[in-house]
Amino acid sequence: MDNFQINRRRFLLGTSASLALTAFSAKGLNNLKLAKTYRVALIGTGWYGKSDLFRLIQVASVDVIALCDVDKNMLEAAGKLVSQRQKSGKVPKLYGDYKKLLAENQLDIVIIGTPDHWHSLMMIDAVKAGAHVYVQKPISVDVIEGEAMVAAARKYNKVVQVGTQRKSTPHLIEAKKNIVEAGLLGKISHVEMCCYYSMRNNGNPPTEPVPAFLDYEMWTGPAPLRPYDGLPHIRWWRTFMEYGNGITGDMCVHMFDTVRWMLKLGWPTKISSQGGIYVQKEGKSNISDTQSAVFEYPELNCVWQHRTWGTPNNPAYPWSFTLYGEKGTLWASTMAYDFIPQGKGEKIHMDVVYEKEKYPEDVNEERIELNAAPATRLHMLDFIAAIENGGRPVADIEEGHISTASCILANISMKLGRPVVYDSKKREIVGDKEATGLLQRSYRQPYKHPDPAKV
Repeated sequence: MDNFQINRRRFLLGTSASLALTAFSAKGLNNLKLAKTYRVALIGTGWYGKSDLFRLIQVASVDVIALCDVDKNMLEAAGKLVSQRQKSGKVPKLYGDYKKLLAENQLDIVIIGTPDHWHSLMMIDAVKAGAHVYVQKPISVDVIEGEAMVAAARKYNKVVQVGTQRKSTPHLIEAKKNIVEAGLLGKISHVEMCCYYSMRNNGNPPTEPVPAFLDYEMWTGPAPLRPYDGLPHIRWWRTFMEYGNGITGDMCVHMFDTVRWMLKLGWPTKISSQGGIYVQKEGKSNISDTQSAVFEYPELNCVWQHRTWGTPNNPAYPWSFTLYGEKGTLWASTMAYDFIPQGKGEKIHMDVVYEKEKYPEDVNEERIELNAAPATRLHMLDFIAAIENGGRPVADIEEGHISTASCILANISMKLGRPVVYDSKKREIVGDKEATGLLQRSYRQPYKHPDPAKV
């Protein structure tokens, strides 16, 4: 590695805070009323819900007053952990019903860390209750849910930040500014995105009685009620289309959202996808193990590929995106980026920022993604800045909707075997009634699907 690369890496590792302030200065981060204490609740106290909450606690003055989960064991454990993290030392009030939590507490912020099939109803109910919302990606399980979420955020004038924190990842912020916007790539006319993680849980566990500590009816909510075959937490629920949109909905949304942000892209003009279960046929999982998708723009194709089997095409970038320009190529992921110029020129490498010295509590946190922690902290700061200044956050709900819905539309294309063109104003697939009928899923009774016109 040349001295330029070494010095560049040391510079970033030592100045991530300065980079964050520079990145968000336009949103008035330096003018935050840091003395304000926000009243916060978390709905969904699993792995990533707690991780998001702990990052907020690290960067803002908050009082976590309530937690909600349908798993009593998980809820009680989360209550103890939060009491150890927040300055007051208090155990938040614990709830099994999120609607009761919203009704009984005056909240400034609600963090939603539930499985995907609950995001829409909870976000809409939270903004109606007067709270700003941080909701995990993907924002919805169908396109009309997402339309309703955008409508609700606007109607009730609340800030809704989506957990697509790649937009707040220090080395990716730097790549956007100093590689893409500086013109080092020239005209970009092809993008590749991929995920080659073996993350498709697949098995045949037997059905069993629902444990007393879990409210499985409430966990299922508006989704179809599957026979209970073990705790759905962490990875099991993600392997079923009943609760999400597979690897494309889960992992492509991050990379595609980042590409759209870097290249200033809106809705794709056309989306097509092919794939299915080609290899891992032995278990219950019904999400694709192999899928390709093309998100088309004028003179630009953004191509997605995932496989949950085999090896990645580039072991250094198993979950990543690549921008191909006339002057060079940019490989980028959550862990690093590499700029490779066309012909002669200087290669540029940058690694992820870690902040283990500044936040030593990160090191002992169970299942923490240390590489993502600095990005989530910056994402939370951006969220607070938008609340303070009345603006839109970097991962505003509308941007999260475009990225999420595009991935859902890819699944619709794969299911039907033909391309789709979405008209976001009419909320329909152009010239395709069958595809339009797939924009909204059926809800299990007594749950009512949100209507964008009636939120």
